[in-house]
Amino acid sequence: MSDKKEKRVTLQDVAKDAGVSRATASLVVRGSSSITEQTKQKVHASMNKLGYVYDRVAASFRSRRSSTVGIIITDIGNPFFSELLANLQDRLDELGYTTLLGMTFESETKQERVLETMLEHHVCGIIMAPVAGTNPAVFARLKHLNVPCVLIGREISGVQVDYIGTDFKWGTQMAVRHLADQGHKRIALLGGTPHTSAYNERLAGYHEGLEISRIPADYQQVIPGPPTRESGSIIISELVQQGKLPTAAICHNDIVALGVIVGLRENRLVAGKDLALVGFDDIKEAATANPGLTTIAVGSGQWGIEAANLLHERISPEASERAPLEAARIILPPKLVIRESSTHFMGVH
Repeated sequence: MSDKKEKRVTLQDVAKDAGVSRATASLVVRGSSSITEQTKQKVHASMNKLGYVYDRVAASFRSRRSSTVGIIITDIGNPFFSELLANLQDRLDELGYTTLLGMTFESETKQERVLETMLEHHVCGIIMAPVAGTNPAVFARLKHLNVPCVLIGREISGVQVDYIGTDFKWGTQMAVRHLADQGHKRIALLGGTPHTSAYNERLAGYHEGLEISRIPADYQQVIPGPPTRESGSIIISELVQQGKLPTAAICHNDIVALGVIVGLRENRLVAGKDLALVGFDDIKEAATANPGLTTIAVGSGQWGIEAANLLHERISPEASERAPLEAARIILPPKLVIRESSTHFMGVH
C-alpha cells in the first residue's frame, strides 16, 4: 500500500478537462451569469468527474475580501442621508452584502480613520459622500488595492471615480426661475460649503437663473455656511438684524431651509409671507413643515439604489475578467415641488 498522498484536484485540472480557460472555469464555480449554459454543464461535468471541490474559505482568504460594503457619510443626523441609507442598505441586502457604516462630520481626519478601519476589515467596496477637500490620493490608493468606490453627492476634481448625484445646477436654476416668475428681484442663495462640486453647481445655476430672468446679480445675497439647521437660523437672523432681508431665498438643502423657518419665527417673521423660501432635497420633513416647504426633489432613495447596483457591478466576478470600464456618472433629474413657503409671499405686487 502506497503512503503517497493523493494529489488535490485544482481548478486548472478542471479547466483542462473541460476544454476551457481557467478564467472561464473560475467564473462558473463563482456562479457568474455571463457563461453559457452549455459551458457551465461542461465545467460541472469535469468537476464531478475529477472530484473537484471549490474551497470558498480559501478563495476569500486569497482575495482578502469579504461580502461587506463600507458606507461613509458626513452626518446621519441629516434626514437626507438617513432616507438615502434606508434604500441603499435594503438594496445591498437584496444583493447579498452586509455593511459597515462610518460618519465623518465633514472632517478629513475622521474620514481617513473610518476608511482605514474599513480597509482593515477587507471591505469589498466603498460608497461614500466625501468631505470637502478630500485628497485625490485616497482614490488612487483604493484603485491600487482594487477596492471599487462609488461617490454620492460630491465629486472630487481630477478624480475618475463612479459617481451618483443630481443636476444641482439645473435644480437651482429652476428654483430661481420659479421665484422670479412671481416677481421677486432680491433672491438670496443661503448655506453650503464653498469649493465643493455640489456648491459650485448650485452657484452656477443660481447665476444662470438670474441672468435668464434678467435680475442683476448681487454677491451680498450669496451667503455660504454649514449645511445645518443652526446655520440657516443664524444666517437669516443676521440678515434681519442688518436690515438686509431679501424677498426670497434658495437654501443649499432642506435642513438649512428649516433652520431659516425657525430663525424667521424667532424674529417674529413668517416663512412664506415675509420671505419666500425654497429648499433642496425634498426630505420627508419638507412636506410636514409649517409652512410646507417648496423644494427641489433629488430622489435620495434612488441615489441609494443606483449606488448599490453600480458597486455590485464593479465587484461582480465578471468585472475582474474584463478590461477596466470608464468611471460612470449617473445624474438623476431634479424636480421642483411647490408648497406654501414660496407661494404666499405678501410683499411682491
